[in-house]
Amino acid sequence: MAPSASTLQRAERFRALHVPGTPLLMPNAWDIGSAALFASLGFEAIATTSGGFAATRGRLDGAMTKDEVLAHAGELAGAVDIPVSADLENCFAHDPEGVAATIAAAVDAGLAGGSVEDFTGNRDDPIYGLAEATDRVRAAAEAAHSGPVPFVLTARAENYLHDRADLQDTLRRLQAYQEAGADVLFAPRVVDPDELRQLLSAVDLPVSVLVVPGAPTVGELAELGVSRISVGGAIAVAAYGAAINAVTELRDRGTCGYWDLAAVARPVIADAFSR
Repeated sequence: MAPSASTLQRAERFRALHVPGTPLLMPNAWDIGSAALFASLGFEAIATTSGGFAATRGRLDGAMTKDEVLAHAGELAGAVDIPVSADLENCFAHDPEGVAATIAAAVDAGLAGGSVEDFTGNRDDPIYGLAEATDRVRAAAEAAHSGPVPFVLTARAENYLHDRADLQDTLRRLQAYQEAGADVLFAPRVVDPDELRQLLSAVDLPVSVLVVPGAPTVGELAELGVSRISVGGAIAVAAYGAAINAVTELRDRGTCGYWDLAAVARPVIADAFSR
């Protein structure tokens, strides 16, 4: 089935939003409501979050199936008019053919982009070897770019998320993923300005950064030449944190200070959900 005009336009728009020095702020939505809310607040694109989505089903990150994740991501893509990029974890496959199948399904689901990680899913042996990881990115890129939709493939080097703070290996991986056909490069948790300068000078593609406590500000990341900024699952977890504070206040103190946050949210939600 041929992609719709809106799918093509969103993918083209998403690609164009990656400008070094003018980073795309891309919050990660976890359900239709959060996606609609972020779109109503003027964000130009959103991403999904594997952990945030899993939490909506009472599960931990990594516990969702390929079919569940693709259905969820497609649902969000159909609920908003802005580009949606999917957190596809390791594409739910070890072999390149399986990775390609996941990316092809993401394109068919109407997504503007998606990611492939080099995390194996095995905490005891967390990162694919460089050759295997590169083959997986190459297969993902071929699937992403084989049709009319300019699907934006983000290749992720996961070293720093798994206690492997090896910048040189991370740079080698990102360079290999660039050569394999990725469109955007992402090394979550690399936030030290000196390391980011080395990373940005080592590659030619747009670079995404995950903002965490202690990371440079958005303005500082822009000055470094970053093209995209993600929050991962942190906003989803923060929303659960607000709920935890509210119900424990009610239980332990018998008060309802959470109504202050509700008063802030209610008119914004009313506007977002009436569009």
